Amino acid sequence: MFAPFMENTWITASIIAAIAALVGFFVVLRGATFTAHAVPNAAFAGAAGASLIGVSSLLGLGAFSLGGALLIGVLSRRGRHDAVTALIVALMLGLGALFLSWSTEYAPEIYSLLFGEVLGLSSNETNLTAILAVVCVLILACVYRPLLLSSTLPEAAEARGISAARIDALFLVLVALATTTAVPVVGALLMFSLMIGPPAAARALTKHPAPAMALGVVLALATVWIAIAASYQTNWPIGFFVGVGSAAWYVLARIGAWARLSVKSVGERA
Repeated sequence: MFAPFMENTWITASIIAAIAALVGFFVVLRGATFTAHAVPNAAFAGAAGASLIGVSSLLGLGAFSLGGALLIGVLSRRGRHDAVTALIVALMLGLGALFLSWSTEYAPEIYSLLFGEVLGLSSNETNLTAILAVVCVLILACVYRPLLLSSTLPEAAEARGISAARIDALFLVLVALATTTAVPVVGALLMFSLMIGPPAAARALTKHPAPAMALGVVLALATVWIAIAASYQTNWPIGFFVGVGSAAWYVLARIGAWARLSVKSVGERA
């Protein structure tokens, strides 16, 4: 599990966890979980297409993630956001199925695009993931304050001259970048759970942005580290453990928040 050939997996997964939690905080805050589900499906289609033509899957992931995210943003301006997102999901899943039907790739490699792969990550993939993560963090740092304001007080943001359309576009770019970093390890179908579970659990325990983001990162790191160890020992898909772990954190956080409110209520009555 800690052998040299696993080093890239641990490093890449840790980067993914941090980025997923940071971007996921705003996904939860903006109620954009459906979008966080749609973009990985676009990424899956891109990875399948890249595999078909023999180029790096990360290139396909990035192109289709960004394209799908921007398409959602453009079409949502003139229609219902949920309907547009659902159509993009259907379109990208259809394209992915078509690309796979044309592909001669070995089945486990295709399977890993859907559910993740704990082994076989190269140094080039780790380096590219790190570069994408740095770009994602830089963009997030630049738009943090306007993004936070538009997510919590959209009317106040508009009054201060913050363009809602521009912020929405930048937010979708962030989701696309986070997706591109994560899919090679946790898979397209379950990647969004890492962006939702830990940040949502953190939000249930604290409403302050900075502590919530920090706690979300901690929970996401714990999720992927446990998932890597469990996947290595059982040979089950890492995406399964990421999905279960993410859901477990949220359930435990909701129980903890409920218990805290109950104790507080009893104390006030006393």
